[in-house]
Amino acid sequence: MIGSMLRRDLSKFFPFAGGGAALPVVFFVAVAMLYPFAVGPDVNLLARTGGGVVWIAALLAAILPLEKLVAQDIELGTFDQLKLRGATEELMMAVRLIAHWLSFGPPLILATFPAAALLALDGPTVQLLVLGLLAGTPGLAAIGLMIAALTASLRAGAALSGLLLIPLALPILIFGSGALARSDAASIGFVAAISLLLVALAPFAAGAAIRAAREV
Repeated sequence: MIGSMLRRDLSKFFPFAGGGAALPVVFFVAVAMLYPFAVGPDVNLLARTGGGVVWIAALLAAILPLEKLVAQDIELGTFDQLKLRGATEELMMAVRLIAHWLSFGPPLILATFPAAALLALDGPTVQLLVLGLLAGTPGLAAIGLMIAALTASLRAGAALSGLLLIPLALPILIFGSGALARSDAASIGFVAAISLLLVALAPFAAGAAIRAAREV
């Protein structure tokens, strides 16, 4: 059952199935392309601030898929059907979290390399940036899933999701960009710890929200 749920969720999100997973990556690269035009061709300035811009772009790109995470499946009764087959809400949300991260995190990390070239980032900075995003994107995906589940039954849920994600994701952003500012890999450990906590919490929080939304 878990394999079939994961395949379905992946087909829902990946771009070759019309899932729109390319949109966050396009947005992410677009920010990296436009930033040099905004601040000018100063290579030193770009190298000094580019890593932080990449983190901000990743945070904003994480907002884009939230509307499709759970709301449509609640309306279509997909979760009700899975419940009848014996799947718990926590299991559904754990599988959905894995699928969401696979469609969002690795493509964003791969897009970091062309973005780094556009922003004139050096090798050590790119390495810290990739490690930070590898540690931080699961946390961003977990926050997004919890918010999407909590706001799924609200009329203005899509707009509210973005407003909620930004402040909740600030610790990941602070430690992730802080690792670049201080060239300190230890800060990435804090990012990984925060992400691990969020990933462990997300299936239970999102599952409870899904149960509440189905009863409304």
